[in-house]
Amino acid sequence: MDNILKKIICGTVDIISIEELKKKLASGKKLKIKLGVDPTAPDLHLGHSVIINKLKIFQDLGHKIIFLIGDFTAKIGDPSGRSEIRPTITDEQIKVNIKTYTDQIFKILEEKKTEVTYNSKWFNKIGVEGLLNLVSKSTVAQMLVRDDFAKRYKEDKPISIIEFLYPLLQAYDSVALNADIELGGNDQKFNLLLGRQIQRDYGIKDTQIIITMPILEGIDGVKKMSKSYNNYIALNDSPKDMFGKIMSISDPIMYRYYELLTQTNLSVVKAMHPKDAKTELAKKIVEKYHSKEEAIKAEEEFSKIFSEKNIPGNIEEYQMKEVGVRLSDLLVKSGMVSSRNKARCLIKQGGIKIDSQKLFEDFIINYKKKFTLQIGKRKFRRIIP
Repeated sequence: MDNILKKIICGTVDIISIEELKKKLASGKKLKIKLGVDPTAPDLHLGHSVIINKLKIFQDLGHKIIFLIGDFTAKIGDPSGRSEIRPTITDEQIKVNIKTYTDQIFKILEEKKTEVTYNSKWFNKIGVEGLLNLVSKSTVAQMLVRDDFAKRYKEDKPISIIEFLYPLLQAYDSVALNADIELGGNDQKFNLLLGRQIQRDYGIKDTQIIITMPILEGIDGVKKMSKSYNNYIALNDSPKDMFGKIMSISDPIMYRYYELLTQTNLSVVKAMHPKDAKTELAKKIVEKYHSKEEAIKAEEEFSKIFSEKNIPGNIEEYQMKEVGVRLSDLLVKSGMVSSRNKARCLIKQGGIKIDSQKLFEDFIINYKKKFTLQIGKRKFRRIIP
């Protein structure tokens, strides 16, 4: 029992409460362990994996894992840690984003032992009366205790009524699922605690235990890893992109990634040269989500591009069908960027190269020979006139 408890406690920020956890584990009951994720973007990322790895420990102990996809709550968006109102997301975007979620979580969890469910299942049926009953369980004063809401209120920044609904809806998920334990990032503590309260309000006496995990910083080393901040490493990233993104992080963040994403002893890591340590980290992550062979290939490719300063040999080709194409249009048509505005911005910032020559102007291309178009350090297209 002590060893099991140590495994569960290791790496956590808060467990509320330890005594309740001991009691539930000692009962011999198959516990329902819940993690909810909103499909606000198509990718799960390494920040999610910190929590999903903890779920895997419970799964290996024989407990029931419930991976809840918040297809309903995604329409609101979690306000945790936000300094402004989130942009809305359409039903169509949510459907697209959901498609790859199960493939990604099963890189860590066992599919046959995981229940995947959606909170639209109960919220589409709750009705106005059910919603009014739910919102009556909390107060505006209680919501304003939250740091993010309190800060925005003090700074006279808008807080929409619908944002107050989000923590209540997340809490109700725990009622609908009768969760024994809920996991989340440390920024989710308010929401998770509210889940305990709402369970009591709906007559559940044996309320959920909450377990919070540390927040993993993004590759910028400043903000938390988030789809919204576009500073994430997706579980579905290609081996090359995953390797390259990890190699781009700062040394202090590298040690943080070792701590939260691997079982490697930090004293061993800190005895290594930082570049070697970062390379080992990149290989470990790529191997975990792809394979050892892909990790070796990614390292070789990275070495060719960055260490030997060569352009990689195997580049996707694009046939330039018309003569006299503007650079920004070519970037879009070749699939290197999603919009002309983004292309122009990259050109202005000096983020585009042709045959290793940095460009700063959006000019008309009339080249008659093939050339290599490059964005940043990792993205290439061979353009054939």
